[in-house]
Amino acid sequence: MSDRPTPDSRSSYRVFRSIQTRWADNDIYGHVNNVVYYGWFDTAVNALLIERGALDIHLGKTVGFVVETRCNYFAPLAFPQTVEAGIRVAQAGSSSVRYEIALFAEGIETAAAQGHFVHVYVDRVTQRPVELPPALRAVVDELRAAP
Repeated sequence: MSDRPTPDSRSSYRVFRSIQTRWADNDIYGHVNNVVYYGWFDTAVNALLIERGALDIHLGKTVGFVVETRCNYFAPLAFPQTVEAGIRVAQAGSSSVRYEIALFAEGIETAAAQGHFVHVYVDRVTQRPVELPPALRAVVDELRAAP
């Protein structure tokens, strides 16, 4: 019996963001290098939070620190593909959120890669954990809701 995860389908995710691959994303093997996926995870979630008014990266009192991350790879992605990042929340505590992200090739039903990261939200000055601000909690709750 294998503990290897299987790729999720699009229907498992609440919202999607398109990401255009770049020439520089490909490695010598002709596909996107594994480290790029983590950047996509971070970009997809934080861009969503900024757009929804839940995160102010310049002036906000609360910032998110990544304390855990993981990615499983199922199929290669490569320039010039468009990648669609599906986002959902698996768990949320008083000061932390586990975001799950799947990366899909445009038009493909199953994930090419999927993973997660955990943000602990802290006071920008003291860097101590704080309660999720109301605007952030609202977005987190939306991402947790059943599709």
